[in-house]
Formats: sequence, C-alpha cells, structure tokens
Amino acid sequence: MLFTIVQNRRYYFAFSLIIILAGVAAMLYNVVTSPTNSPWRLGVDFREGSRFVLKFNSPVTEDALRNAFTSFGLSNPSVSRLGAPEDNLWQVRTTFLAGGDNEALLARIAETVGPLDRAQSSVDSVSPQVAREVASAAVLAVLAAVVAILLFIWYSFRKMPHPIRYSLCAIIALIHDILITGGAMALFSAILGWEADVLFLTAMLTIVGFSIQDTIVVFDRIRENLPRYRGEPFHQVVARSLVQTVHRSIVTSLTNVFVTTALLLFGGNSIRQFVAVLLVGLIAGTYSSIFIAVPALAAWEERSLFGRRRPAAAGPAPAK
Repeated sequence: MLFTIVQNRRYYFAFSLIIILAGVAAMLYNVVTSPTNSPWRLGVDFREGSRFVLKFNSPVTEDALRNAFTSFGLSNPSVSRLGAPEDNLWQVRTTFLAGGDNEALLARIAETVGPLDRAQSSVDSVSPQVAREVASAAVLAVLAAVVAILLFIWYSFRKMPHPIRYSLCAIIALIHDILITGGAMALFSAILGWEADVLFLTAMLTIVGFSIQDTIVVFDRIRENLPRYRGEPFHQVVARSLVQTVHRSIVTSLTNVFVTTALLLFGGNSIRQFVAVLLVGLIAGTYSSIFIAVPALAAWEERSLFGRRRPAAAGPAPAK
C-alpha cells in the first residue's frame, strides 16, 4: 500500500487543500468579525488590556458582574463564562489597568457581586508597548525557526543532487502543518471563544520541531537508499524509504497522541487550549511527513505534481 502513496499523491494533496481552505475560511471569518480583525481572537499577551479570571464562591449573574466593571469606569467589558455554570468561573476583558486599579476593582467586585476565591482568581495586564513587542517577537520566532530549518536541511543534504529540494519540501510540509493548526485555532476561536496567547505560540513552535523531525527521518533514509538502488526509479526509492520508516513515525506519533489526548481529557482548563492545538498539530505533522513532504519531493524530481511520471526520453534508433 505504501508504494501507492507516492503515485497517488494527487488525492493526498487534494485532501490537504480542502482542509487548508476550510481553515483559511475560518480565519477570514475571524478577521471580519473579531474586534482585533485578526485570524484568531488575540489573548492579553498579544494586545493591550487586562484579563480577569474570577472564581466566585457562589453563583453570580453576568449583569451584576458587568455593572461592577462599568461602575468602575470601564465601558463595554467583555464578559464570558468559563466551564460549567456550577463552576462559578468567569472571564472579563477590559482596557489596560495598572496594578493598583486591579486590586481596587477586585475589592469592589467582592463587595458588590459576591465573595471571590482569590486563590483561583487572577488578573493579567499587558501594556500597549509590551503587546506590540510580544507580537513582533512571535512573528520573528517563527520566521527564524523556518530559516534555521531551511539551512540545516540544505547543509545536511548538501552532497545529494539538488539539496535545496529537500529543504523546500520540508518547508512545504511545515507550512501545511502551520496552516492546518492555525485553521483549527481559528475554528476554536469562532466556536468556543478561545484566544491565542503565549501558549498558542509555544504549541506552534513545538509542532514545527515535531514536523521536521519526522520528515528528516524519511529524507535521511532516502539518502541512504539512493546509492543502494541505483537502477530503480526515484519514486520507487522514495516509496521503499517510506516503507522502512513509516512504522517508527506512526509509533512515535501515536505515543505522543495518546499522552496528549489524556492531558486533553483529564488536564485542567488552564492547559486545555494548548493541548488541543498541540494535538491537531501532532496529527497534521505526522500526516504531512508521510503524505506531503515525501510525495512532493518525488513530484519535483519527476516534474509531475499529480503522480503522472514524465515520459522517458526516446532512445537511439535501432540499427538496420
């Protein structure tokens, strides 16, 4: 079956394209509807403001909570419930408040709305300058990782014919994973109201490393097999390399997926968003290493994107 992966690559490319387009549609929807006009709802780490996570000891109403903020001079606070109603856990986003104002507001909330569990309540505030710096650093971190990967793979395969192809095919798989994970996060933002924060960036960088690790394993086996099977067409050597490495990739991926799924089911709310994004990225990374990066390398070699090999050059005319 694995020998047909390279030949039937058009189906896997088409499947990935459909998933990516769905994610892009979700990101465009968020750009149009979100207050920040961004592909995801941005957390307090990437835009200025204050976020209050409030744990009450008894049930409270959204109107009472909203009135406490507006009476403090904060117009249009964003109020949302976290978890089940019986958890009495709320999140409120406002404009930026300094530390002293935060404490004064918490005291007023405890007096006018209901007693707070201060151990499980928290306030995060980010100034406009810090928010801009964090957003710029996030973009630079991802770009730096991509450039470093490109150079590393090119150097590792520099003795192979066309080493830059290995680098670019790995980057194609990486972009595939980033788009799918970003699309999933956009869907989570639109449906569940999740916000992209520093943990989202951490998950994306983790996915980058995981995706490249699986891809390099197969590429390295291709490098070993090319001298051994000189008489075989390139796509057969690629398929053979997949057969020899796919079990390792799947076992490693399943181990990570099982652990991540357990964290998603039994972990706390504080890490659930991070784990869900990471789980999507791990699955996408395993898929792209087998069904995107390696078939793309074969397609480039054969000058055939959709699995139809270019015709062989005509040989000399037979002697009469």
